[in-house]
Amino acid sequence: MSASNSDTHAHAHGGNYFEAARGLKSWLITLDHKRIGVMYLFWVIAAFLFGGLLALGVRLELWAPGETIMSADTYNRFFTLHGLVMVFLFIIPGIPAALGNFVLPLQLGAKDVAFPRLNLLSFYIYVVGTCMALYSTIAGGVDTGWTFYTPYSATTGGSVVMMTLSAFILGFSSILTGLNFIVTVHKMRAPGMSWYRMPLLIWALYATSIIQVMATPVLGITLLLLAMERALGIGIFDPALGGDPVLFQHFFWFYSHPAVYIMILPGMGVVSELIATFSRKRIFGYRSIAFSSLAIAIISFLVWGHHMFVSGQSVYAGMIFSFLTFLVAIPSAIKVFNWTATLYQGSISMQTPMIWAFSFLILFTIGGLTGLFLGTLGTDVHLHDTYFVVAHFHYVMMGGTVMAFFGGVHYWWPKIFGRMYNEALAKISAVLVFVGFNVTFFTQFVLGTRGMPRRYYNYLPEFETLHKVSTMGVLIIGLGVTIMVLYLAKSLLSGEKAVANPWGAKTLEWTHAASPPVLHNFDETPVVEEPPYHYPAPGEESRPTKVPA
Repeated sequence: MSASNSDTHAHAHGGNYFEAARGLKSWLITLDHKRIGVMYLFWVIAAFLFGGLLALGVRLELWAPGETIMSADTYNRFFTLHGLVMVFLFIIPGIPAALGNFVLPLQLGAKDVAFPRLNLLSFYIYVVGTCMALYSTIAGGVDTGWTFYTPYSATTGGSVVMMTLSAFILGFSSILTGLNFIVTVHKMRAPGMSWYRMPLLIWALYATSIIQVMATPVLGITLLLLAMERALGIGIFDPALGGDPVLFQHFFWFYSHPAVYIMILPGMGVVSELIATFSRKRIFGYRSIAFSSLAIAIISFLVWGHHMFVSGQSVYAGMIFSFLTFLVAIPSAIKVFNWTATLYQGSISMQTPMIWAFSFLILFTIGGLTGLFLGTLGTDVHLHDTYFVVAHFHYVMMGGTVMAFFGGVHYWWPKIFGRMYNEALAKISAVLVFVGFNVTFFTQFVLGTRGMPRRYYNYLPEFETLHKVSTMGVLIIGLGVTIMVLYLAKSLLSGEKAVANPWGAKTLEWTHAASPPVLHNFDETPVVEEPPYHYPAPGEESRPTKVPA
């Protein structure tokens, strides 16, 4: 289908979802999942850019020992705000709330999510929580780190209560989004779309939603208890009042380790879509990948104690948590093996989304394997609270989730906005980010094994060279991201119009919807007659797909 035909089709049916209503008010009160997804997308991209600037400030300060560009107090606030912004404002809502909101109903063949008004409410809750978090950190001087560890967070100055309440409010946004997705998957699938005909992104978002609904209330209660302790002087976590600071760690990590999978599972779903599309092959072991998402969701609730090997918990508890840590690696390894098997003898097309998918595969695998060192009792004692942990965390979170997010943005950009971007610049950007990331964080593995503590404002001169290399890597990442922002912005203004299915993908949003989609997604409800990713086997002819003409 040509771009002009796609455009004609959209106009003939009342225009695409951008043209269905105009003006700021139409966006502020919209119930259309696509518009809500677009609003989320711009918010989380803005959060990423802001968090990236904070990371740059942290790394520039660590260019040399002693004070470089900021005081110790300012440094503490910078890395606290960096962690809060990246975790709560970008990575957790990034793929589910932005890409998931847009794509999930389209992939299911539905006209919208189950609860459109709840969907809009979750966005506004997210905006309110974001504003409170930024105000409490920038104006209120919160410097507790993103984990709010007691007893420091219970006794220090600053707007800790407002900060904890902002995270409490943001949690409601996650819960409402997760609840909406669960009901949508159960009740809104197109005719013929059985559980085993759902795209793997849907399985990943479904597993993520289960974790969001079940784990987020624990964080909310924990932060509420912390706020009550500060406001009312009740002894819960502060030992000076008869409380137990280790109890806070148990509560916090009971949420925050599942939260790691809230961040990474949607990225895994995106990568499944990219590998199937750009290798032109059916996913190897579809059911294994689908059920591994659910396995990760379940086991993630049982491994929080591996963050606390040096907190004084019993030796036997440490052994159990170490075993469970190795156990949760198995479903992740299944995914990596099946993706690799899918690539084998595939007709691989190295377009920009696929470059991001390969980046994910390489970096996430390194992150997962280095996690085994931290799950082993003997080595964790040496590596705990060093830069090795920082590097591992970023290889999983940025090397995993962020790479998948960028891959998903580039993959669905033509569907969301109906415009193509500059492919050459996009490839340059992806390579720069990949190289800069490895320069930044692989160096930190070495720093950690040599004993460099994380979070420190100052350090010994022996670590200076490696810190300089790490900082130069951040500058390379910044260059790559700057190029990306420029060519994506240009594509919105003057990019080539996209055809309905520029990638030759097989899921419903590509085969049955225009680019960008009409207001109600489809002119008629799709009927699913074959498994997802039905690319022809050698010697087999593919069924024609119905693309709006």
